[in-house]
Amino acid sequence: MSEYSIALSSIVKDLGLSVLHASRDFDTARISTADVNRPALQLAGFYDYFDPKRLQLIGRVETRYLEQLAPEERRRALERFMRFDLSALITCHGVELLPELVELSERYDRTLLTTQEDTSTFMADLISLLRSALAPRLTMHGVLVEVSGEGLLITGDSGVGKSETALELIKRGHRLIADDAVEVRRINRTTLIGTAPELIRYYMELRGIGVINARHIFGMGAVKPESEVDLVVNFELWDDGKAYDRLGLETEYTDILGVNVPMVTIPVRPGRNLAVILELAAMNNRQKKMGYNAAQALAAEHDELVNMGRDF
Repeated sequence: MSEYSIALSSIVKDLGLSVLHASRDFDTARISTADVNRPALQLAGFYDYFDPKRLQLIGRVETRYLEQLAPEERRRALERFMRFDLSALITCHGVELLPELVELSERYDRTLLTTQEDTSTFMADLISLLRSALAPRLTMHGVLVEVSGEGLLITGDSGVGKSETALELIKRGHRLIADDAVEVRRINRTTLIGTAPELIRYYMELRGIGVINARHIFGMGAVKPESEVDLVVNFELWDDGKAYDRLGLETEYTDILGVNVPMVTIPVRPGRNLAVILELAAMNNRQKKMGYNAAQALAAEHDELVNMGRDF
């Protein structure tokens, strides 16, 4: 069970469900598990490992099974099922509702919802919504921008130039997702989604200027609600005594919520055009994901020439 939750009413709104009966606690009810259940086994009498806190989905199969039962047996099966403290029961495929189902949902005060979507499609949409809403998350200090389709999470100490670089990227046609605080969610084993806290969404803070709203100044095309985190770009002040990577043969990674994300370290000092460097970093990262690494290609060409006895 997740430490996070989502309001049942939000699920109804987001997935366009119709409410046939709302329980007394419908407006305050929250869902805290991303698992859903089709209760065919329970309606047949098997309740081992049954979790009533999961959303329950009834489709054509379950409805057809119940229709084939004798009226008394059907009522007993449904009544035993509805006695559990169900979070909600959702009928799919626009199936004709059994009178006993409506009656018992009202008697035991269980939320009854319905959708016209077929069961498999709706289940996939529901699980996707729940996993996104209940995903593990953390808030990181940094700036998240989308550059050429790549989500770049810019990190570094305060005052190093993260927001100023993001501003220049926006001016160059790229998009801002979050400034200063980035909420990162792990929606599956390999994917991180970043967004801004609702209160500060699309706001930026620039020293000497103050707070601005990027959406109002640059328009809707300059912002985006969320983006995958494809690359971490760490800004640090230039250190003459430190040896920085000049080839890029090996990819460095950083761990965020158990996901290894590629990372590059960019030394910062006056005169370096950081916006152009980040554009290049985004395109280079995309090339690597597509199977081409320029540094490794150069090294392979070098080795081939050495093997041929060529001098440089």
